[in-house]
Amino acid sequence: MHEVGITRSIVEIAERSAREQGAARVVSVTVQIGGLSGVVPEAVEFCFEACTKETFLEGARLIVERIPGRGRCRECGAETALDPYIFACPACGGYALEVLQGNELSIREMEID
Repeated sequence: MHEVGITRSIVEIAERSAREQGAARVVSVTVQIGGLSGVVPEAVEFCFEACTKETFLEGARLIVERIPGRGRCRECGAETALDPYIFACPACGGYALEVLQGNELSIREMEID
């Protein structure tokens, strides 16, 4: 489960940033996870408490913003919702889908004290 490593990285980045800003603790962290990123949001949520033990983030709230997959067909120009199992354009059947959103995996903001 690579979500443990991802969650640890989120905690390390947030903790480093909080220290640089002179914070005493992190109150909350908001992360964006795209539906096409290959990251399971529920697994990150599950790992978060364990990964924050004895850090600036212990007791912090994790807020996950799920970004749905969205794409555009390069053949017909139609925009459509995408998931990891859609490979063809529902409008024309073409296979040239360009991902517009859904690959995100980022820390959007954090609240500190």
